[in-house]
Amino acid sequence: MNLIRSIIHMLWMAVTVVPWAIGVLIFSLFGSSTQVYWLCAGWLRLAVTGGTVILGIQNRVTGMENLPSTELGSCVLLVKHQSTWETFSMVTLMPHPLAFVFKKELLYVPFFGWAMSRMDMIHIDRSQRAQAFNKVVAQGKRLMAQGVWVIMFPEGTRIPRGQKGVYKSGGTRLAIETGAPVIPVAVTSAKCWPRKAFIKKPGIVDISIGKPIPSAGRQPDELMREVEAWIELEMRRLDPEAYARVTT
Repeated sequence: MNLIRSIIHMLWMAVTVVPWAIGVLIFSLFGSSTQVYWLCAGWLRLAVTGGTVILGIQNRVTGMENLPSTELGSCVLLVKHQSTWETFSMVTLMPHPLAFVFKKELLYVPFFGWAMSRMDMIHIDRSQRAQAFNKVVAQGKRLMAQGVWVIMFPEGTRIPRGQKGVYKSGGTRLAIETGAPVIPVAVTSAKCWPRKAFIKKPGIVDISIGKPIPSAGRQPDELMREVEAWIELEMRRLDPEAYARVTT
């Protein structure tokens, strides 16, 4: 049954993304960047709703009160990355536009990547590290001044359930450069949508949003260690079964 559900959901995304992406490409010729963002968010909402209806995956969110409450309140969201699910879900859950920092290769994905290219995001060339970070800071400052929140996955890639990747300090460096607080987010998506897995399982994905951590006067590595400690401790609280299995 899970295999059939997964196939149906994949077909649902494939069938809906093509006309939606074409619509985005056309609308972007005369629409504002904010309008294009929310139009793209509409397709992600379709994908997440399809995941709930077809796959039986439901989000359980805590800590929304920890997000900035003002129109132009800025922040850098640093999120645990286990699957594609949180990439889609974060856009549908956040009340403000988000700017993902991602590798430019994603722009070449047919339809999905083409639509992404019309959004005001931060795509970088990882082979040019110094220039890439300068681009992140410059664009991050501009976007946050417009009320856009920057979102990054500090481990850099999807991490298997119950495991921890290497937390890189790019997100905290950006926060310090811009003066924005960092907000850690723990996500247990791998319980239902494992890394690189085609077959998904029904269940509840916990998304826990931590309290903002001021970046003023901090060092990037030291601040990232605090973010890492909060996320990993929260992951063990939310999904103790996964971490018990790894340690035994």
